[in-house]
Amino acid sequence: MLNKLIALLALAGLAVVVGGCNTIEGAGKDIKAGGAAIEKSADQAKKY
Repeated sequence: MLNKLIALLALAGLAVVVGGCNTIEGAGKDIKAGGAAIEKSADQAKKY
């Protein structure tokens, strides 16, 4: 019984960690895209 509980908790913990990685990866991509848009806008605003 205890072994099943430990295995279930380990599996649940693994699912949370894997889900968190996907969320962080998505946030990183969004931040990167935002930075690229700001950089492009700044380049277009330069007058030289």
